[in-house]
Amino acid sequence: MNKTVIEVQVRAVLPTSGGCAVFIGNNEKVFIIYVDQTVGSAITMFMRHITKERPLTHDLMAHLLAALGAKIERVIINDLKNATYYARVIIQVENELQQKKIIELDGRPSDCIAMATQQKAPIYVSQDVWDEVDDMSDVLRKMEEEGLKTDPEAEE
Repeated sequence: MNKTVIEVQVRAVLPTSGGCAVFIGNNEKVFIIYVDQTVGSAITMFMRHITKERPLTHDLMAHLLAALGAKIERVIINDLKNATYYARVIIQVENELQQKKIIELDGRPSDCIAMATQQKAPIYVSQDVWDEVDDMSDVLRKMEEEGLKTDPEAEE
């Protein structure tokens, strides 16, 4: 991929009536991707290093990648069409002979973000998407000042 990208982090995960709002950004800008409750909870657990009794879907995928000698190298939120985000996950595989292979797969941004958060891989946004999204920094700042819970698992 030869496009310009901006590195971002998950800044907060907040519950909504239909799932979770994942605030993603950096010091310049923050934007929101809405995800379902299950993935929002997974992202929160990975951010907080919460251990689970049994492996969840993203844990299973991570175990599978590790068993194959692969890891998430990075995630890129690369497109936005009709209010739908698109993402790519870049996986690096190294075999027992130290031969490396790079695999790029299409994925839901929510799953890509969850896996990157779990494996501490960087998350990037293409310049085109970055320029198109609205800055929600003030909304996040106001919510944090008001002490709203950023944990979708928190009691209401």
